[in-house]
Amino acid sequence: MSPFPAIPRISVTAAVVLLLAAAGCGGNSLAPFQPQVSNAADNFQLQATGVTDVTTTLVYTWPNSGTRATINHATSTTAGTTLVVIKDNAGATVYSHALAASLNEPTTAGQAGTWTITVTLTNYSGTLSLRAQKL
Repeated sequence: MSPFPAIPRISVTAAVVLLLAAAGCGGNSLAPFQPQVSNAADNFQLQATGVTDVTTTLVYTWPNSGTRATINHATSTTAGTTLVVIKDNAGATVYSHALAASLNEPTTAGQAGTWTITVTLTNYSGTLSLRAQKL
């Protein structure tokens, strides 16, 4: 007989459901605003309209066969702040910028492979559109 009390076990599926449910609470998710995400090799796009008072961090892994990318913003911010950080396959930051109403600029050179796109929204309201394409 073990001196430790029994710890209830839950399935991995149940744990994932619980985590997803918790992540969606308190205005900390884009899910209610039906974001559209297209994440294909060498072409990434994120769009969401009518976003209201969201604080969240979105992280996407994106396959980029190139060493640079063009980043295109078309965002209308009515409240809050944003930040987009893109890291290359080696984890080096190749891009960092707040979402803008109209901006098209390249990243710095990085290592081809799986890049990470992190979008941080803080008390954000508005319409966001972000695209990354292999350069």
